[in-house]
Amino acid sequence: MKTRKKFTRETKISILRELENGKSAAQVCRENGIHPSMLSKWKLEYKENPRIAFSSNGNISKPEAKLAESERLIGQLYAENTFLKKVLASLETKLHEHQKQREGN
Repeated sequence: MKTRKKFTRETKISILRELENGKSAAQVCRENGIHPSMLSKWKLEYKENPRIAFSSNGNISKPEAKLAESERLIGQLYAENTFLKKVLASLETKLHEHQKQREGN
């Protein structure tokens, strides 16, 4: 499994400056080993507020992480519950069919 590259704020700004100096986005991405969508994300973040862009390093706070984990768990439990309901309905149908067959004999 590949580890993700971590770019400092200064590196991200330097990469964006390469674009301003006339390099194509494709060339900048190739030279720096980043995906074009990441470059677009950085451009947007820097355009919205250059002063505080890239200050968080992509880390989310503990409450946000806990909320995200809870939401993930809720989604997983919902999927499992839906699956179990379908299995139960199927088994109930088969049980009723089996009982009817036994009564008919």
